[in-house]
Amino acid sequence: MSRTMVVTGGAGFVGSHAVEFFADRGWNVVAIDNMSRGEMLGRSGTDTPKYNWNYLSGKNRITLLNASVTDAERMEKLVSNADAVIHTAGQVAVTTSLTDPRRDFETNMLGTFNVLEACRKSGRNPAVIFCSTNKVYGENVNRLPVRLNGDRYEYTDKAFEHGIPESFSVDGCEHTPYGASKLAADLYVQEYSHTYGLKAAVFRMSCIYGTRQFGNEDQGWVAHFILSALRNKKITIYGDGKQVRDVLFVSDLIAAYNAFLESPLKGGLFNMGGGSENTLSLLELVERIEKMTGRRPDISFDEWRNGDQKVYISDIRKAIKQLGWKPKVSVEEGLQRLENWAAGA
Repeated sequence: MSRTMVVTGGAGFVGSHAVEFFADRGWNVVAIDNMSRGEMLGRSGTDTPKYNWNYLSGKNRITLLNASVTDAERMEKLVSNADAVIHTAGQVAVTTSLTDPRRDFETNMLGTFNVLEACRKSGRNPAVIFCSTNKVYGENVNRLPVRLNGDRYEYTDKAFEHGIPESFSVDGCEHTPYGASKLAADLYVQEYSHTYGLKAAVFRMSCIYGTRQFGNEDQGWVAHFILSALRNKKITIYGDGKQVRDVLFVSDLIAAYNAFLESPLKGGLFNMGGGSENTLSLLELVERIEKMTGRRPDISFDEWRNGDQKVYISDIRKAIKQLGWKPKVSVEEGLQRLENWAAGA
């Protein structure tokens, strides 16, 4: 018997890859999206959903619907027959959350609540995967001592040599409205798993990159840098460019989702990224782009932005142990795949 999945934010970068992956594996997938990224991120935000909507249209076992997670009644109808829900929809930019916190809250917190209530009321006990963020740890990350090592910052405390674990404190610090709304939603997903028995997992994601991501200054920096270089557009680096992130190719992320769905786990909380073996600083990415393309990106520097972290690396050992999963795509391979796609996008 075929299974049915609902993917919210199905035209987005992560959502569209989830839609394609599970449809290719026999799921009937309902992809919903309200195509609002342009309103939240400006004109550059419209590229990804339009591209992915066109990419997914006509593919087998995929139904595309224009709908919003803020519409509780519509969500109940759409989720009523679902065996699994992957909730990727959300307001994604820290900057937007600062200028329009109500929209940020209604999309990220209330939208997630609507998804959870729809799952609870369906009577089918669908599995739920929630796309959370490393921003839930807020300024606590920046309180960790760091040092400069060439073109990158690194933690000085060996307790974090593998990165930030799931047990890292989320309390007593600034988060930005975006981090706060995602944290509230994150906790609600965990609570619905404990209280109502939903098979639900929270993935606190670091930098996810890959094909079919256009990116901009607010979100998707790896793709943004590569596309800007190929299009001869100037890149603005906020800070000194030595800030470091662990990076994970999108196919590895979706494989982790699948590992959870196929596992006997009843719930889970996972920091999700490339881990300590797959990291980049912004300046290191600029150097790699020049080597790949033969073009030196035109860069300028501006002040640090509110909520930026000098170093964030995910400790992914829990996901490796509990899901039997690990990243397969190296940074070098992932960047080359992205550059090959971007050259023709």
